[in-house]
Amino acid sequence: MFPIVPIPSSLRGQTVGLLLVLCLAMAATPGHAWQAKKDTKRQIEQLEMQWRIAQLSGDIVTMDHMLADDYVGITLTGQVTTKAQQLARLKSHTVTLTRLDLQDMKIKLVGQVAIVTVKAKVEGTGAVASLNGDYHYTRIYHQIATGAWKITNFEAIRVPTGRHRGMHFYPASGQAG
Repeated sequence: MFPIVPIPSSLRGQTVGLLLVLCLAMAATPGHAWQAKKDTKRQIEQLEMQWRIAQLSGDIVTMDHMLADDYVGITLTGQVTTKAQQLARLKSHTVTLTRLDLQDMKIKLVGQVAIVTVKAKVEGTGAVASLNGDYHYTRIYHQIATGAWKITNFEAIRVPTGRHRGMHFYPASGQAG
């Protein structure tokens, strides 16, 4: 048991004020940081849904607004594209998606960067072939000075099916790289 030590009357106001400030700071900081992170992740999820809707509806204006000027993407077919090239592909209907179901979304925040990984079920057509299948993709957002989030990078890969599922491919030397 701790002894009760009386506080001199000349220090009571200062001590109570200091204790109140310390308690508020300790209580607010961890919860505030946690809540801010949760709010940011929710905002990124909403941006992913906004992109999905824009992609399915062919809303080029929204996609143009969401992509950073220095955007670089690797498409479902492995083509590396800039913002201008990606928007041109969408305007010309070189790529048309009719289904884009998102599953297992994970968001990692690192400073002003949000890294999103998703498994997506896709139906649609590309320049040469059907895009129907399951894909994993990574989309990277960067928070710019205004506080807005812009898509800076994107990469997708088809999930292997059938006999290739779960196989790992290594260089010709047979060693894992």
